Amino acid sequence: MRLKTKLVLAITSLVFLISGLVSLVYVSQLLNAAVKQSYDANYAVANQARLVLQQALESGLGNQTVNPNDPQQLRDLVAATLRSSASLHSLLESVNRYSLTVYDINIADRNSLTLLSTNPTTQDKPIPVRPDYTQLLNANPLQLMREVFGPPRVYDVVVPLERNGQPFITVHVGARTTLLRAIYAPWLREALTLMGFALVTSLVVAFFLGNIALRPLEEISMQLAVWTPGEVEVSGPRTSPIQDTPQRVSTQIERIGQRMRSVEEVFSALKENLDQVLSNLQDGLLLFTGDGRAVLVSEAARRFLGVDRDRILGLHARDIFDRSTVLGRTLREAWDAGVLLLQEEVHTESGRRIQASLDFIHDDRSAQGLGALVTLHDLESVEKIESEIELSRRLAAIGRLTAGVGHEVKNPINAIVVHLELLRNKLGDKNHPAARHLEIIDAEIHRLDRVVQTLVDFSRPVDLQLREQDLRDVLGDVLALAAEELPMHSVTLESSLPDAPLVANVDADLLKQAFLNVIQNGAQAMPQGGALRVLLEDDKPFAVLRVIDEGVGIPDDIKEKIFDLYFTTRAEGSGIGLAMTYRILQLHHGSVDVQSEPGRGTEFRLRIPLSAADWGRRHPQQSAYSVSQPLNRPAALDHTADVNPLSITPRTSNPRTIDPRKGSAE
Repeated sequence: MRLKTKLVLAITSLVFLISGLVSLVYVSQLLNAAVKQSYDANYAVANQARLVLQQALESGLGNQTVNPNDPQQLRDLVAATLRSSASLHSLLESVNRYSLTVYDINIADRNSLTLLSTNPTTQDKPIPVRPDYTQLLNANPLQLMREVFGPPRVYDVVVPLERNGQPFITVHVGARTTLLRAIYAPWLREALTLMGFALVTSLVVAFFLGNIALRPLEEISMQLAVWTPGEVEVSGPRTSPIQDTPQRVSTQIERIGQRMRSVEEVFSALKENLDQVLSNLQDGLLLFTGDGRAVLVSEAARRFLGVDRDRILGLHARDIFDRSTVLGRTLREAWDAGVLLLQEEVHTESGRRIQASLDFIHDDRSAQGLGALVTLHDLESVEKIESEIELSRRLAAIGRLTAGVGHEVKNPINAIVVHLELLRNKLGDKNHPAARHLEIIDAEIHRLDRVVQTLVDFSRPVDLQLREQDLRDVLGDVLALAAEELPMHSVTLESSLPDAPLVANVDADLLKQAFLNVIQNGAQAMPQGGALRVLLEDDKPFAVLRVIDEGVGIPDDIKEKIFDLYFTTRAEGSGIGLAMTYRILQLHHGSVDVQSEPGRGTEFRLRIPLSAADWGRRHPQQSAYSVSQPLNRPAALDHTADVNPLSITPRTSNPRTIDPRKGSAE
């Protein structure tokens, strides 16, 4: 069934139902009015008959002598008087002839025997037993209709004539339901005519309303047909009927919804890939629309501009580029002037060298501005990376050389140790003057062995046991260990961890050693005690561990040397603690940065890459795998030039433990 037909039927049914209910109420009210009107008329007739009856009795029995002990005599006199009263006969005849609702009139004595009636055959007979008219007055609409339109019945309106406080004669006026029906029939025909007119009117109105209501759907269907060109039905014979407008609109909307969902899935995948690419870019990238609103911002741009990335999106370029900064002023002036910036070198307030470019994008056909692209390039980071690459190459060569040298030196050392022990046995006497020299030779040989073994272990590839870990748990274990020792050196440990998990694919044991190295290094930088702050922060796509001390700081003249292995400024130090830290961070594709001001303290920043697929995940996964990598750079930032780190246990077939505090393998 078409929607238009359903709509017409629905409106028609609604109008018919409303008109039917209104007509039913109207008919019931009319019927109640007719019954009440008939009752009032019949009651008036009964009272009038009683008055004429009373007058006839007074005039007819005024000169009669009645024996009070003979009731039959009294009845006979009353019957004769009533039957001989011309006025009473005239009243009964006129009422019976002209009243529309009066069926008959009966006058009965106290024994319910008829004294006078409009029906002569009922005289001196028992009066008919009939229901009282008040039953019709008190009936509900359904009962009233059933009585009036059901089998014919006669209801009596009874008015008594009393004598000495007791009913003496009663006047019964009968009303037949067929007479009520005859009075009520014209009103009923009017109501039915009204209902029929309402039904026809509702059909016409429903037809026009259906056309008016469906006209916008027709227009929508035409627009949707423009948006979904080329849609074809499934091949095969058409078996379904032609769709009406709402079904056609619903089908078209469903097709558009499917297209939008498909496009949304592709867009989400592209956006996720683009966000991942932008997050890994070291260069700042900002893309603006034709009206100057930022629609694409890389993570690095936030660091260049010092503004939250989410706050930049949607802002106008004039609101993003702050004239109070050198970089912002340079970009703002170029933007306002509409000129290009081609690798403009900008020196910021902090001394950073940034290369900025501004390109305006135009449509080749219409020369209309489509947007703009701003790129920010950190020249210092490029030079730093180039320097680190060159240093890594040189250290890789040194590592290979030290590995070979260590292997070649170990054999002579072992031979010297063996022959030294044989020489000690030949001397025998521990008090021999040469024994002291042998002890010195033995100590120096063992010290040389520890140095050689350290070189061998440092250049040996490490078998990483990578597992997704929550860095909060890793750092928590380190803080629990450090909290036992630091108070003994008057160092107060202050820590702050994020609420959300920071999941990274790391070797937890090695990373704990790196963390502890930096924490202990900061504590040793404060010989007089102080506060050591350890902060773990989320800086996607990295987790950043900040260790801030209140120590002596790093002098500028040795800041470059602290990257070298075995460089130390402490007499008891070995200079390899933070070298191990840098080694571990390099294995995890992280970095170590340092900011120091002599006399005011130092801040180390350890950046560990987060699992890219787990940025939105709340818990780490349980899978694990191993990666074996050689180490090319044994350098670290060690502003006190030494720490007491945890021991590293390289996972090889012959594990050895390196304790930097002793500087040897055990």
